[in-house]
Amino acid sequence: MSETTHDGGVAVSAPPSPDEGLTAAQLAAKHGLTVSGARPSLPEYVRQLWDRRHFILAFSRAKLTAQYSQAKLGQLWQVATPLLNAAVYFFIFGMLLGAREGIPTDIYVPFLVTGVFVFTFTQSSVLAGVRAISGNLGLVRALHFPRASLPLSFALQQLQQLLYSMIVLVVIMMAFGSFPALSWLLVLPALTLQFVFNSGLALIFARMGSKTPDLAQLMPFLLRTWMYASGVMFSIPAMLADKNWPGWITDVLQWNPAAIYMDLVRFAMIDGYDSSFLPAHVWAFALGWAVLAGGVGFVYFWKAEERYGRG
Repeated sequence: MSETTHDGGVAVSAPPSPDEGLTAAQLAAKHGLTVSGARPSLPEYVRQLWDRRHFILAFSRAKLTAQYSQAKLGQLWQVATPLLNAAVYFFIFGMLLGAREGIPTDIYVPFLVTGVFVFTFTQSSVLAGVRAISGNLGLVRALHFPRASLPLSFALQQLQQLLYSMIVLVVIMMAFGSFPALSWLLVLPALTLQFVFNSGLALIFARMGSKTPDLAQLMPFLLRTWMYASGVMFSIPAMLADKNWPGWITDVLQWNPAAIYMDLVRFAMIDGYDSSFLPAHVWAFALGWAVLAGGVGFVYFWKAEERYGRG
């Protein structure tokens, strides 16, 4: 196609483009382009997380090592901190307030220390999850990776810290007459279910904390209230036995996930803490809480994948 110019020359016009008239979205689809940072499908997201499993493990180990790097006692604080908390609770609740009611005296110390260690596992996972995105914005904005890697790595970090604490817990158990037995193997499924539950909570609060930084200031108060309602320092049935409250209140408190996982570890490791201390269908509730929190937390976090680190 040609046309005559004003000075007598001939100008040749370009042929019409095959893309002429297409919208931006149609052009992108035609040439295989995708939105930068778009949320992948759920199966693809799971695959990406599995591909980054080495990063998640390495990141959790690095955080664990750096946690007490400035302290002279270093990693000893991983065990010393919950032990000191247990000592304070023993003095306040066990001696001054009589929280040992309903628990044989010879197992109260293992009962208390187990409760503190197991609840701290959940508490620390939630607190780390709240800051998982908002506290690592430089990493989130600089690199492309599935953002769920961060709260999952923090939950894994707390699991590793608990495993270090379990060494001390074993020593305490043996000092008070509870020696290794086959029942101790029940700790493995109990802590596995608790880890799934904690990971789900970490994912939920990571998304919430990414847009509401003040949530990190509120969570310690909420978690402390949860701790006092979960039987860390006392037996829930024994404490409520003389309150004349409806029986369903005791059931609800015993079925709350923190109490469930503490009771399972106590049942597995403490001689004298038998099934009479456990609520009905305790393993079913442990599995249900893990599946519910893990599944809901993962999907809830994934739904906002493309928004983390923006704005």
